[in-house]
Amino acid sequence: MKQRKPVVALVGRPNVGKSTLFNRLIGRPTAIVEDIPGTTRDRIYGDSDWNGVGFIVIDTGGLEAPQVIADARQRIGPDEGTSDSAQFLSHIQSQARLAIEEADAIILVVDGRGGLTAADEEVAEVLRLASKPVFVAVNKAESQQVQQDAVEFWNLGLGEPFPISAYHGDGVGDLLDEVVRVLPPYPFDEVDKSAIGIAIVGRPNVGKSSLLNTLTGQERAIVSEVPGTTRDPIDMEITFEGQRIVLIDTAGIRRRGRVEQGIEQYSVLRSMRAIDRADVALLLIDALEGVTAQDMHVAGYVLEKQRSVVVLINKWDALEKDSHTMVEYAKQVREQLNFMDYVPVLFISAKTRQRVHQVLPTAMQVVSSRRHRLSTSEVNQVLRDAYDAIQVPTRQGRPLRIYYGSQVGSDPPTFVIFVNDEELVHFSYARYLENRIRAHYPFDGTPIKLVFRARRHTDQ
Repeated sequence: MKQRKPVVALVGRPNVGKSTLFNRLIGRPTAIVEDIPGTTRDRIYGDSDWNGVGFIVIDTGGLEAPQVIADARQRIGPDEGTSDSAQFLSHIQSQARLAIEEADAIILVVDGRGGLTAADEEVAEVLRLASKPVFVAVNKAESQQVQQDAVEFWNLGLGEPFPISAYHGDGVGDLLDEVVRVLPPYPFDEVDKSAIGIAIVGRPNVGKSSLLNTLTGQERAIVSEVPGTTRDPIDMEITFEGQRIVLIDTAGIRRRGRVEQGIEQYSVLRSMRAIDRADVALLLIDALEGVTAQDMHVAGYVLEKQRSVVVLINKWDALEKDSHTMVEYAKQVREQLNFMDYVPVLFISAKTRQRVHQVLPTAMQVVSSRRHRLSTSEVNQVLRDAYDAIQVPTRQGRPLRIYYGSQVGSDPPTFVIFVNDEELVHFSYARYLENRIRAHYPFDGTPIKLVFRARRHTDQ
């Protein structure tokens, strides 16, 4: 089972440069960025690293503000609610509280040119109550005067302010040096590879807790608690058919009561962290609502992280159906998740336990497929047959030639294929080769990684 990646949250009032700092932190070719519907801009989270420490960075500025502004005006009054501080008070506090719960470290971004404001003090008041490390980044400190004036932010009571320029990068390294000191190392050296990590992911209220309770309540399962952190749900360890399994539950996002704007987005973050630690993700879909944009984002992250997945259509008992419903529903789900049409789809009811007995065996089969290795002779036979079956791509009259290939890794299955020119391998042809490999061995529920390399003179 993998270890979870730590999280660093960017918090602060609007227009202080959180987005600029966010883009700088993830602005590298390996950055993973997803767009999440319902946010004021496209990017809200991504991968970053500093001095060998990997972490997820989240920008709380992506949360929607209109409704919380209206709520704040209603509470404060129409006259008082016209000021910037009053308008964004509720919004800022909501961001800060979400960051406190999800983050291992928090960067409070303030505007050095504008100086200390009441809004900065409001969010600092919330952060001071947290038991999380907080770092004050005084942004827009390009001039020497602003750098000197940054001492004003000592008044926030959060420790030494760090003058930075998110736009130019000045001072960001010094800030990150201190941030990564407080983060748990990632990846960990001591990883328990004997246990299989299975993450239960999905939107709020799709039945994750019910499924967890049903899976851990089976008579043949031996249940014990695996110590986690105060910020993550407690993992549950079970023994299933002699194999140790750690169920990683992402339920509980609604425990704070009413779901405020933005919490739906944070459930994606919680799913991300679970997926990072898992070998297999159980993606729950509400049968009554079907596949939503948020479901697709979680599925996309599973694919990006090269994890395996089983799609579970939950609440199947509550849906009106006939003899054709399941076939049509499965077809629709596969069309909507067309970028991962190799995944098993089960129709279950965590409430009535309908087909829940199939979940763990299916997940175990997916793990077995994930770890399967094809011999080099098998791979090359598949490639020869595929090459001869259809016309190969050409570019300016130059045809693609496939010399040989080999599976160089599993978990996930990784194939290196040597060709005359990797630029000749069109995306559609790579997908064709993947399908031919799956026709030989399906690798159920598991993405396949194909790496094309031009054969050098040393290979000849």
